[in-house]
Amino acid sequence: MQTPREILADLWISAGGDAAALDTVTLSGQEPQLPSSFRVAAAAQASIAAAGLAAAQIWQSRSGQSQGLAVDMRHAIVECRSERYLRVDGKPPPPAWDAIAGVYSTGDRRFVRLHTNFPHHRAAVCKVLDCKAERDDVQAALSRWDAEAFETAAYAAGGVVAMMRSFEEWSALPHARALARLPTVSIEKIGEAAPKPWPAGDRPLAGLRVLDLSRVIAGPVAGRTLAAHGADVLLIAGPDLPAIPWLTIDTGRGKLSAFAELKSEQGQSALRDLLAEADIFSQGYRPRALSALGFSPEQAARINPGIVYVSLSAYGHAGPWAERRGFDSLVQTSTGFNHAEGQAAGVEGPKELPAQMLDHATGYLMAFGAMMAKERQSREGGSWHVRVSLAQTGRWLWNLGRVADGLKTEDLKRDAVTAFIEETASGFGPLQAVSHSAVLSKTPAFWARPAMPLGSHPAQWPARG
Repeated sequence: MQTPREILADLWISAGGDAAALDTVTLSGQEPQLPSSFRVAAAAQASIAAAGLAAAQIWQSRSGQSQGLAVDMRHAIVECRSERYLRVDGKPPPPAWDAIAGVYSTGDRRFVRLHTNFPHHRAAVCKVLDCKAERDDVQAALSRWDAEAFETAAYAAGGVVAMMRSFEEWSALPHARALARLPTVSIEKIGEAAPKPWPAGDRPLAGLRVLDLSRVIAGPVAGRTLAAHGADVLLIAGPDLPAIPWLTIDTGRGKLSAFAELKSEQGQSALRDLLAEADIFSQGYRPRALSALGFSPEQAARINPGIVYVSLSAYGHAGPWAERRGFDSLVQTSTGFNHAEGQAAGVEGPKELPAQMLDHATGYLMAFGAMMAKERQSREGGSWHVRVSLAQTGRWLWNLGRVADGLKTEDLKRDAVTAFIEETASGFGPLQAVSHSAVLSKTPAFWARPAMPLGSHPAQWPARG
């Protein structure tokens, strides 16, 4: 199996990084760190290190100064469970899941997982099943369905569910074969534009403007990472869109937050104005969902030649599932992780990874791709499109190999993570939260802005410099 350094080197070189830069990186710690048969800790360390190294490379381009980068494996995997360790005014997070979310058996003796944290997703499932939103009623209804038929019907109705597949079953699908031809992080030039000079600033991303149109974990983690290196990150939320408050707090550190109703002409006009002055546009809408509103990659490049446009999706941009909604837990279920962990643990049904690993690693790879594309834009010019997906990150994680007896590892206790917790003020009260694990020797990562409630700021950019 590859070492974490070799995993990082593959990511770095595949995105156009200079191999010599890898000599500045120190990776500490040993696997395993959490109970899993998969290399979750190595994936955490390598994805965070990739983003940190991209920030260091940008700093060298801006200032001529090289610097060291260190990432500790335990700190990295703790950061990839940051939502678990957040405390607001000393209080732990509430239960993470809706009452009917989770795993059920079906009439054909298969398993399905429901994601019902958003009310409209819960309603869609209950409509298809024609039942009340109670666990016993949902189970009784699903006992009359075949798993794949329910999965198809639920998606058609606007729900988000997944049938548990083995890795072999997943790999045989046309969609999985389409994804196998794609890189883990896709960086493509989509238009001509002059190179944009770096603004003044004393941090890698100082003066860079990032529009963040994302929710839940992966996209918001990418924005949080860019903010940690000095970017002005403006989170745009819909005033009526559901959100998960605890995740909003954890991933909102370092960001400005404004409302815009993108279905209205006024909201679209405000977004166009912001986009015209942005450096990076980061979004987690389903493929092609923003095109109808005038904000596809190509449309964005016409509004702002030289933009770096970053797209996050659940199942990737190629293949028959490209439009399918999804979350980390569902992609784990669809693509073989839950089945494989269950087999390794000796249980019949699904077993989850010990972190929302596809979400977090995708967020760091998303930030990595955004920075690599931005650095390239500064040298070559052009407009750029970066694409990542939970399913592609899953494919990358699967291909890193398995950890023999990894499930025998004891989970981390609270005292094992204390060194990685920092205390800050916020718009929600005093926070205890996980610090960033990529340690740069000359431009330390930190969040200059506190986490604030959604819509706390005007939809406008702060002045540069």
